[in-house]
Amino acid sequence: MKWLTVVLLALAAALGGLLVFRSGAAAPLGGTVLDTPVALPQLGLTDDAGRPATLADSDGRMRLVFYGFVRCPDVCPATLAILKEAYEGLEPLQQAKLRVQLVSVDPEFDRPTVLREYLNEFSADFVGLTGTMESIDAAAKAMYVVNVAPLPTPTHQNHTDKPDAQKAEDQAATGAASRLHGDQVSVVNPKGEFVRVYSNLEVVNGILKRDLPELLREYGS
Repeated sequence: MKWLTVVLLALAAALGGLLVFRSGAAAPLGGTVLDTPVALPQLGLTDDAGRPATLADSDGRMRLVFYGFVRCPDVCPATLAILKEAYEGLEPLQQAKLRVQLVSVDPEFDRPTVLREYLNEFSADFVGLTGTMESIDAAAKAMYVVNVAPLPTPTHQNHTDKPDAQKAEDQAATGAASRLHGDQVSVVNPKGEFVRVYSNLEVVNGILKRDLPELLREYGS
């Protein structure tokens, strides 16, 4: 029966090789692709160098667009750290085809210089956009991003012995932390069309990082 054992071992090895081959096959792209690409509007914004910019301008590159703000306590820095890791994992030629962009949902605080200093903590290559609250709201709406201003601080919380300046600072910090905004990362092609979106869970789980080279092949042109 030795011949049968040899055959069975050979068959097991062949099946094992087939499973390895299948597991090594490229996984389908994650995220959610839009049925019809959305041409982003020419909304007037301001970049982190203080220059006029528009939501539609992709500078000939694919963009990963994330809405957030400097005083965000958790999701924003965590997402930007993951995007930094994904970006640094690319080849230089791939990086040249990509722009990672933060659109501030707190433009009253996130002035261009503040935004630039914040992004430098993650990557000097990342860029930021800010503007009026009206233009930011319109930009978020165009990209299906939830953007809800914080509720006013209850009056009874203001009755403390703190100086007025400290009260105002505390209220600003509380208001910023309570702002609700969409935490997805959107893919915009070089033509300024919104084409695909990744949930924050897909970003955290590494799916966007895994997909980046293929996304650049498909959309980076």
